[in-house]
Amino acid sequence: MSVSSNCIQGKNKPTTVLKEKKKMLVTFQAFLDPFKQLFLLEEAEGGFDQFTRSYRTFGVQRQPDNSLFFQEWAPAAEALFLTGDFNGWDKFAHPYTKKDYGKWELTLPPKHDRSPAVDHNSKLKVVVHTKEGERFYRISPWAKYVTREEKSVIYDWVHWDPPQPYIHVHPRPKKPKSLRIYESHVGIASPEGKIASYTNFTTNVLPRIKDLGYNCIQLMAIMEHAYYASFGYQITSFFAASSRYGTPDELKQLIDVAHSMGIMVLLDVVHSHASKNTEDGLNQFDGSDSCFFHAPPRGEHSLWGSRLFNYSSWEVLRFLLSNLRWWMEEYRFDGFRFDGVTSMLYHHHGIGSGFSGDYSEYFGLQVDEESLVYLMLANHILHTLYPDCITIAEDVSGMPALCRGVAEGGLGFDYRLAMAIPDKWIQILKEFKDEDWNIGNIIHTLTNRRYGENCIAYAESHDQALVGDKTLAFWLMDKEMYTNMSSLIPMTPIIDRGIQLHKMIRLLTHGLGGEGYLNFMGNEFGHPEWLDFPREGNNQSYHYARRQFNLVDMDHLRYCQLYAFDRDMNRTEDKYGWLAAPPAYVSAKHEEDKVIVFDRANVLFIFNFHPTKSFQDYRVAVEAAGKYRIKLDSDEAQYGGHGRLEHNTEFFTEPQPFHGRSHSMKVHFFHTFSTL
Repeated sequence: MSVSSNCIQGKNKPTTVLKEKKKMLVTFQAFLDPFKQLFLLEEAEGGFDQFTRSYRTFGVQRQPDNSLFFQEWAPAAEALFLTGDFNGWDKFAHPYTKKDYGKWELTLPPKHDRSPAVDHNSKLKVVVHTKEGERFYRISPWAKYVTREEKSVIYDWVHWDPPQPYIHVHPRPKKPKSLRIYESHVGIASPEGKIASYTNFTTNVLPRIKDLGYNCIQLMAIMEHAYYASFGYQITSFFAASSRYGTPDELKQLIDVAHSMGIMVLLDVVHSHASKNTEDGLNQFDGSDSCFFHAPPRGEHSLWGSRLFNYSSWEVLRFLLSNLRWWMEEYRFDGFRFDGVTSMLYHHHGIGSGFSGDYSEYFGLQVDEESLVYLMLANHILHTLYPDCITIAEDVSGMPALCRGVAEGGLGFDYRLAMAIPDKWIQILKEFKDEDWNIGNIIHTLTNRRYGENCIAYAESHDQALVGDKTLAFWLMDKEMYTNMSSLIPMTPIIDRGIQLHKMIRLLTHGLGGEGYLNFMGNEFGHPEWLDFPREGNNQSYHYARRQFNLVDMDHLRYCQLYAFDRDMNRTEDKYGWLAAPPAYVSAKHEEDKVIVFDRANVLFIFNFHPTKSFQDYRVAVEAAGKYRIKLDSDEAQYGGHGRLEHNTEFFTEPQPFHGRSHSMKVHFFHTFSTL
């Protein structure tokens, strides 16, 4: 149903009626234009600032007199009741009052001692009665904290209202010009075979991240998810920080301490779908098969087995936009990595679609305009309210203008993940001998991005570490990592090759692949094996659901050499800033020599991927004339190299144009080696 444009904008209707009509009867055309949506929000809700703070009015709210106000949206419900520890789990003692447009309200006066009727850390449930006479027990979609008893499979809504809540001390860091992201999972951030805690991460992992030179952390699996092995991508409670790692205050402290180190923290946010769970999830909250989602089949993801949001619903917009605001305000996150953007953008969700780059793939009836406009709204609101906010899109399709401003007609993201790069490296290591590497194809993959749209480059992320695949280090060295990583014995050919290529692949990706860089925790030092969460298939084992940081602390193992290279690579970028510079100029991609040369930010990068061939007096092109010295050398002994270069050597340019650059000079380097 729709209303005419003159009804939406007209002045001759009673104000309250007009506002409600604007909320419920939005034209299709409005959803194709985020700025019309903003106009409607202004007219009906007093603007997006108030609209996106709806977490202050929904769920449970303590009032100044210590009364508790409860509000839910359950349009298909016949009746709602509140039950819990506070009333001895009486299912009918505290009914909600039905309001217009599917909303329900309840106020609980304070106790005789003026304290709130529901104690901090006590359990609650919403009892939903349907028109068919069924009764369901639900968790509020706005629940701020949920926990699970040890032997239970269902999460419980726990009222979180501590008498002395955590107060942030440190301001948010400024957005860095060069973004270096450490992708992290709190639960696996320990060598021990258990679920690690927020406090462990704060105490033991943050100092490592700071030392490594990363200025941003991307936290995965924070939004509460009932199934640990889902890696945090089957969300059940959108406003609750996962309790399996600790309390909300401990997460706030983690972020606060990161800010004190000058490190930004991004949330891996999942607004592309939701868990199918009913008792402890959003699914069928009001007893219907829609509510927050499209009705089946549109509202179901055939591969993920999850529910898909109805982005055209006013109350779904309220829920999701307020969710973003909640994480920014309550926990002081600095931005978001939006998961599953490809699934959101297209009605086919990317299933069975091999994107070639043809524009017909991006502009047609297959595009889901409603979710596209939701993403535009989200980015516009976030960047308006928080100018230093960072948003990153996980999109494999290559949607044009994804990372251009909303005012330009783009979706407004700051960065997109360069997802083809890790796939290329895995393909090369699986399918080709070293002498058969296609240097031109590697360069094409690393530089094939839309001009003016920033990309996050990475050699591998959590995806490559999951069971069924292997990390780059394991592809390179495999079982020899168990026996031959000691620096007290000579390197075997496999370990030697693996260590050198591990460093070179990362530096090449760092220097050429994008405007930001990402590393998954532990992979910087060549973490062995794979990642697998406890499940029935592995006898509920935590053996592979951990990160063995202890390996780095053993000086006689070569993991510390890879760690040192990653650290100094980031520190070198911090000094010269190539990620913030314009794209590199590639002056050489020699197939026979396996040599790559490019310059970026007045830094000259030279890579020799040839497995056996070294070069003397090899001419390379440079733009800036002058004297050059080695600043980072993957062949240094401290990085597990062979120390074959003299670092005091000075290289002088000659006024001889070469390979499209104004100057050139002669250098020498060895096989399987990189320098800058």
